[in-house]
Amino acid sequence: MLLSPDVIARITHARTEHPKLRERDLAAAIGLSEAQLVAAEAGASATRIVADPARLMPHVCQLGDVMALTRNESAVHERRGVYSGFHSGAHASMVLGDEIDLRIFPRHWVHGFAITRETEQGVKRSIQVFDAAGDAVHKVHLGADSDIAAFDAAVADLGLPADAPFEIIARATPEPARIDADRIDALRSEWAQMTDTHQFLALVRRLKMNRLGANRAVGPQFARQLPVEAVSWALERSAADALKIMIFVGNEGCIQIHSGLVHRIAPMGPWQNVLDPRFNLHLRADHIAEVWLVSKPTKRGPAVSVEAFDAEGRLILQMFGKRAEADTDTRGWDRMTESLAAEVLA
Repeated sequence: MLLSPDVIARITHARTEHPKLRERDLAAAIGLSEAQLVAAEAGASATRIVADPARLMPHVCQLGDVMALTRNESAVHERRGVYSGFHSGAHASMVLGDEIDLRIFPRHWVHGFAITRETEQGVKRSIQVFDAAGDAVHKVHLGADSDIAAFDAAVADLGLPADAPFEIIARATPEPARIDADRIDALRSEWAQMTDTHQFLALVRRLKMNRLGANRAVGPQFARQLPVEAVSWALERSAADALKIMIFVGNEGCIQIHSGLVHRIAPMGPWQNVLDPRFNLHLRADHIAEVWLVSKPTKRGPAVSVEAFDAEGRLILQMFGKRAEADTDTRGWDRMTESLAAEVLA
């Protein structure tokens, strides 16, 4: 048994008391991780499976049209499509499909489940992966056009024995902004010499800083603070101006990217939403504590991003102008974001 009878009883009672509460919220309400909630169904609606993306993702690529979901505490990124273009790596893997675009960090893919639930809307199937603390890393939800036989084959191939280890560890504490005052000049000099955005994290780590700390320290040539409302403004103006953009939402184990237009922007209470047929974003706008307009030099010109952070220093999301290999024109996005900065100074 993965969980003690007392824990299973707590989960069962909570599900009865709060039948419509989402899994993550239900887990938080009773002081457990989401993976523990799912583990309580092991042997019934849930089957434990191998979480290693090198084995899992080739099966996911056979499922046909599905919905990919990646989230953090403040944003949920949902993208319909077919998984394709999987490239495995020991430290980082990728899915490079036309619609589903992921960056995967395998060491955080720890607990895997295949779930088949009877609901009022019919049978719902999904593959869900959690990190060592039991937080969701990535989920794949099957729909009407998905391949059920491929799902069954994945479960048969990847299923784990009932006594496979299942341990949940304490969640890591978020790292606040980190700045080394003695290295700010070096940060500015090396930032100016970047030729690719992928050089950024290695740069700030080498200088004993982190993303938020670097944004605060580098100065207005490369990073300017915007109001917290700037993320919503950027979404609304991108929709109005038909700008092709990229929206990155991630956690320690997975980053999911939308590339293209956004259309229906729909605020609902504390949530700011994009509600398009193939892409949904659900953003807790009230969680945003800082927004930065950031420019990074590249060989193809500056890469300009809007970056949102929560009060504990965690990155919530990033937005860029869409830049394809054959199309380096992000002038519409660059002009729009510059207008946001100009309005702040006005």
